[in-house]
Amino acid sequence: MAAAAKTDLVIVESPAKAKTIERYLGSGYKVTASMGHLRDLPKSTIGVDIEHGFQPDYQPVKGREDVIDKLRKASKKAGTVYLATDPDREGEAISWHLKELLDIPDEKARRVTFNEITKKVVQEGIAHPRDIDQDLVDAQQARRILDRIVGYKLSPLLWRKIRKGLSAGRVQSVATRMVLDREQEIAAFQPEEYWHLTATLTTEKGESFQAMYHGTEKKKQELHSQAEVQAVADAVQGRPFTIVDLTHGTKKRSPSPPFITSTLQQEASRRLGMTPRRTMSIAQQLYEGVEIAGEGIIGLITYMRTDSLRLSEDALAAAGSFIRSHYGEEYYPGKPRRFKAGSNAQDAHEAIRPSIPGLTPEQVKKSLTGEQYRLYRLIWGRFTASQMANAVYDNITADAVCEGHLFRAYHSKLAFPGYIAVYDDNREEDENETGGKKPLPELTKGQSLALEKLEPEQHFTAPPSRYSEATLIRAMEEKGIGRPSTYAPTITTITAREYVVKEGKYLKPTPLGETVTKLMEERFPDIVDVKFTARMEDTLDKVEDGQADWRGVLQEFYDGFAKDLEQAEQALQGTRLKVPDEVSGEICPNCGRNLVVKSGRFGRFLACPGYPECSFTMPLVVEMPGRCPKCGGRIFKRTSKKGYTYYACEKGAACGFMSWDVPTKEDCPVCGHTMFKLAGKGQRKPFCINEQCANFLPEDKRGYRFRRSASSASAAGEGEKGEAAGEKKPAAKRSAAKKPAAKKTTTTRKTTAKKPAAKKEKS
Repeated sequence: MAAAAKTDLVIVESPAKAKTIERYLGSGYKVTASMGHLRDLPKSTIGVDIEHGFQPDYQPVKGREDVIDKLRKASKKAGTVYLATDPDREGEAISWHLKELLDIPDEKARRVTFNEITKKVVQEGIAHPRDIDQDLVDAQQARRILDRIVGYKLSPLLWRKIRKGLSAGRVQSVATRMVLDREQEIAAFQPEEYWHLTATLTTEKGESFQAMYHGTEKKKQELHSQAEVQAVADAVQGRPFTIVDLTHGTKKRSPSPPFITSTLQQEASRRLGMTPRRTMSIAQQLYEGVEIAGEGIIGLITYMRTDSLRLSEDALAAAGSFIRSHYGEEYYPGKPRRFKAGSNAQDAHEAIRPSIPGLTPEQVKKSLTGEQYRLYRLIWGRFTASQMANAVYDNITADAVCEGHLFRAYHSKLAFPGYIAVYDDNREEDENETGGKKPLPELTKGQSLALEKLEPEQHFTAPPSRYSEATLIRAMEEKGIGRPSTYAPTITTITAREYVVKEGKYLKPTPLGETVTKLMEERFPDIVDVKFTARMEDTLDKVEDGQADWRGVLQEFYDGFAKDLEQAEQALQGTRLKVPDEVSGEICPNCGRNLVVKSGRFGRFLACPGYPECSFTMPLVVEMPGRCPKCGGRIFKRTSKKGYTYYACEKGAACGFMSWDVPTKEDCPVCGHTMFKLAGKGQRKPFCINEQCANFLPEDKRGYRFRRSASSASAAGEGEKGEAAGEKKPAAKRSAAKKPAAKKTTTTRKTTAKKPAAKKEKS
């Protein structure tokens, strides 16, 4: 009697993925999860024999003995063992570690990868296995050992010379330097004055429209002083304007490409308020599989760690079919759109897209969490739009001249939505292209117009914004620092070490980050050099392609690094660097000193520098834009005893003003008081809370989802009741996670660049 065929074993990283894949493979296969890494370098020592070819000392991960034993027994009983970890360098290395750790023979171990967890792709992957790619493994080994050497050799130096608990790393050190360089650029910035001059022009029929000063008839020029503005005003005041040119035309706008890791993190941050780390966590869930009512477990998106813009022919065909059937032939460009990746891209995978293009977000909404739905909708919309026709705008430009000075009016109207019907990418660089919203009256060339009024507006150029997590990732990608899998962990590390802190959504270097970076720049210039780090990424790519030996790469790096380390030890012998205090604008009420920022078990707080003589401490407050409507003082963001965010006057009970609504940088055009807006994500229209103002907006018209409790004291300013008199929860829905808001800025940003906004809080 013939022996029964052995069951094949498929090893993946997570239980969710295992459950999805087992459903697609059916009987004859057992799918189990390794739960991530099972073998790694030891935590207690460097674990690398530098003197003998950088030989790594890999050890089983402590606490995972039961999982290892279970997998070893299952692999011995199995026929073929399919190693189906993630389709990237780290996934390849995990498969290699599993093979070595479980003693799986070469002829029995097969490597498979799934760019998406769908039945077709899973079955095709199992049908076409391959050997483990040793070049990929070696590239990952080189990166791991490189980072281990830098971390384990440099960190003890930082402990001895600055303070214990610090760390250094190739990518994290460069990222910290980039944040610091931006801060120095902001500090060194010299604002330049410029003016806008808007003319309100009237036709013979009494129709009016606005035109912006553009220059002379011969060339475009800007106004840089009030004197220049006055000269133009004097020249045109009381004189007729003439339409000298009318231009009608159309402009097409093409869709953005589908997401890669960095752009997904940026858009999820901008649109959804998700941190890069949270974005990748939710994307991992969508990739591995979600239980969809009536359908079972489905992997909704392709692999989410990628820098490739490539799309499969099947996906392109499915998208085209969906667009034609749901929107019409005119919404399809006639052939698939293909996008070219940047020069630094590895192009190992497809772009991030829905696994089933025809599966709309609304069809799966009831089966997803709120975060899963919003992220899937973003990915689905971006991909679908990328295969749709251009949006078309009808544009009209009117040039009016008076005494040689040219004023230009512009209007743009959406003629055909195209891809915007699915996904409006709302690109900042297109703001001027969409023009004024108010249509222009019927105008003819040579027509005479009367000047109704001139409105000058002074501006000053502003420095570049601080990096947010999303914009830092974009900058790292552009400079070739790190790879898709490293962006989010890098930012998590530099914030956890308090080399940078988040103020609102922006990253600011701390004195500790400045001290560490200064030391690194002086003693280890290569480690914090952007170009050097980018070249190292290129070298690791060459290892992956089989064009460089990983041990040789490590040796070349280490020769210079060891010399720098030795020189640093000698130069800093007997030296300990002091981290300057981060001085705040808050005054100690007990002794009058400026409070400084300290770090403790529960985060950063303000403390008196006179300790132990003075032990005063208080929570770290964040100054908001605007002024207190009662006394004109500063407004601080605070957190109540029950964890709710509110906004109160700096004078506390002495003034009594507090509000659940968010103060803005805008002033009411009627009364000049600070305007407020509803808390929460997304664009919120500011409103005036001054009851004596003609522009006052009553509470019942502000858009609250529920009736607010009397204790909210929003505009009336009945005192900080939440803290002092038995706080009640505000009626509007609140977020569980509270994040600090951006500090008030005093520089006016040029209109072509957006000024950082205060962080929006859910209410």
